[in-house]
Amino acid sequence: MMFMSGTFVMMHGMTGTSAKMLPLARQLVPEGWDIICPEAKIPHPTRGGYAWWLRSDNPTEPLDDESLSQVNESISRVISEIPDGPIIIGGFSQGAAIASAMLEYDIQTRIVGLVLLGTKTVRPDELREILPFMKARKVVWMHGSRDHLVPLEEGIKHIEIFEEADWEVTKLQHEKGHMVNLNQLYELKQEIQNMANSIHR
Repeated sequence: MMFMSGTFVMMHGMTGTSAKMLPLARQLVPEGWDIICPEAKIPHPTRGGYAWWLRSDNPTEPLDDESLSQVNESISRVISEIPDGPIIIGGFSQGAAIASAMLEYDIQTRIVGLVLLGTKTVRPDELREILPFMKARKVVWMHGSRDHLVPLEEGIKHIEIFEEADWEVTKLQHEKGHMVNLNQLYELKQEIQNMANSIHR
């Protein structure tokens, strides 16, 4: 069977950079696929690195209008950087939230899978409204029970929206904090490879 190649898009979290995300992306990329790691443009005011949007200190609060505007601008710019063809898209923390919100845009027809690591949804109502009417895709989700920046409960609320719409979800929960659990890297990579294998000529 001939498998189609595509682009693996992974986005960093708040205070991250493209360079910091690239090593993880290289470990997870499906065989024969290209990688891009877009970089946010909003400098973090105190901790260095970049943010896709700036928010209040409480991650459980809904985003305000200014933050949502920054989300929209970030998504539009990322879309402009993604080449044609199939994509698997995801990231860590803010980056994964941006990936999930991209399902609201026309590019969603090219998304074959989502990689949601340590994140929450920025527009839950919109996501809940559109998912049941879309072709279901594979999603792999990872979250730590000791995550103090994005509480586990927020991550569960996010992924339950996909489950309620009957999307195929693989959950990799761990006992660590706001991080990618490298002990589950093999399982994560296998799920991403399965996404790539789901499209073929």
